[in-house]
Amino acid sequence: MIKTSIKALRLFMQSTPTQSVGVAAVIIATAGMASRLLGLVRDRILATQFGAGNEIDIYAAAFRLPDLMFDLLVLGALSAAFIPVFTCLRESGKMEEAWKMTSGVLTVLVTVLAGVGVLLWFFAPTILPLFVPGFDESKIAQTVSLTRVMLLGPIFLSVSAVFGGVLVSVKKFTLYALAPVLYNTGIIIGAVWFVDEMGIIGLAWGVVFGAILHILIQTPAVASVGFRYIPQKVHSIFSDIHLRRVIRLMLPRMFGTASNQISWIVITFFASTLATGSLAVFTFANNIQSVPLGLIGIPFAVAVFPTLATLMAHKKNQEFERVVIKEFRRILFLVLPISVLLILLRAQVVRVILGAGAFDWEDTILTFTVLGILAVSLFAQSTIPLLARSFYAMEDTKTPFFIALFAQFINIILVIVLVDRWQIVGIAIAFSVATTVNMTGLLLFLHRRLKVRAQWSRIGLAIGKIIVATAGAACATQIGKIITGTHVELDTFLAVFYQLLFAGLLGVGTYIILSYLLHIDEFFSLRKEVLKRVFRRSAQASEEISETH
Repeated sequence: MIKTSIKALRLFMQSTPTQSVGVAAVIIATAGMASRLLGLVRDRILATQFGAGNEIDIYAAAFRLPDLMFDLLVLGALSAAFIPVFTCLRESGKMEEAWKMTSGVLTVLVTVLAGVGVLLWFFAPTILPLFVPGFDESKIAQTVSLTRVMLLGPIFLSVSAVFGGVLVSVKKFTLYALAPVLYNTGIIIGAVWFVDEMGIIGLAWGVVFGAILHILIQTPAVASVGFRYIPQKVHSIFSDIHLRRVIRLMLPRMFGTASNQISWIVITFFASTLATGSLAVFTFANNIQSVPLGLIGIPFAVAVFPTLATLMAHKKNQEFERVVIKEFRRILFLVLPISVLLILLRAQVVRVILGAGAFDWEDTILTFTVLGILAVSLFAQSTIPLLARSFYAMEDTKTPFFIALFAQFINIILVIVLVDRWQIVGIAIAFSVATTVNMTGLLLFLHRRLKVRAQWSRIGLAIGKIIVATAGAACATQIGKIITGTHVELDTFLAVFYQLLFAGLLGVGTYIILSYLLHIDEFFSLRKEVLKRVFRRSAQASEEISETH
């Protein structure tokens, strides 16, 4: 029995590469679902303990410097630059050079992040008041304390990001996808146990603990594909032409990521000047509407990226375009109905997820109002990762940067115009409009860039069918709300949960039926890939059981 368990664990750590984009997306989305559900559990714990008040404002603001450091230097920039270069070396059979380049990237990232972290630790008391001008001295002091602890997180996450880039490049997605689950687990441990022992700073130590778990879960899988760290001297690191190529590709993407951080800095800046809890409300609403983004938009984009990079490496432009359009339609097929359901059931969703303890009815109303506005642009938020990575696969990181920069300019202008009258709701409106502008720009420029355009004419008809099915699901959901509202007193958690479940399932069921009746290609292709994966896993499990006996 023990021998069988060890064998199963080894197979899990050394899973075979996933060839299908759809199956890879399902793996990432399944783990993403677990991570996002844990994230909602985390938010419910925070909302129950603290409500939408000072503590969550401080906690949200404390993320700004660590997130700025990590996102700018690592997150988007590294994935956009590292994966295409690593994939190209791997396709050419130059694995020794690939591992040397990987080791160099690790050395540079850890060194730079540690140095930047030390500087930010010292200058946090000077920098943070610029981000949150509405905070008083006490709130700023607590924000500084949390920030200084959280600055450890990006160092661990940078190593984990490189490991994740390797696993994505070799199409081993399982442990890569599970890393965020461990990250949220660490944060929950901090919220439940560390806070009792340390106070609010326990939240920050929970974030660091989650970052450590994030790297530990991926380490065995990276080792299994042959990676061994290669120590190098400074001059030899920067003499590596592949490392220099990664850095060259990272720089424009760093500025593109900076534009996203500008958005959050603007949100934090203006929200800090509004009523207490405004930043907490936006954070809670954004976390809820980010669940579909994490389950659909990002998994499909991550799963397809190595395929796109490989197609570009072999200059298969027509196949590249076919894959981009296929995944774009798939994302819309899954996201549009979820977006509509989230808008229609926003009050029920917020009450079920957050409505307990210190999170009162006023917090609930403001949060579901912001949630509804953010959900309007969910289709744009979910397709941007795919469209941006399409440019990255072509080793073009400049175009997405300039488009994102223009979108953030629109965001800032709208916030300035709307915030006085609409408060935090105005910030949400500006965010949704800017995101839609970003997606539209990426789509138009990608259409112009690709030489072969025969397949683009099919998008209109496909999206038209999806919109019809979504409209039917919306009607069914509204009917479900009315039916439950007339038969149940919606003054308890169970009653609201029943309305959410009944109306939501009615909407989802209607969408599935209409997708079948309208012969929507995405419905049949996704069903085929999922069933194929399930049957394959079942067959492998049967074979392994037979071998053990």
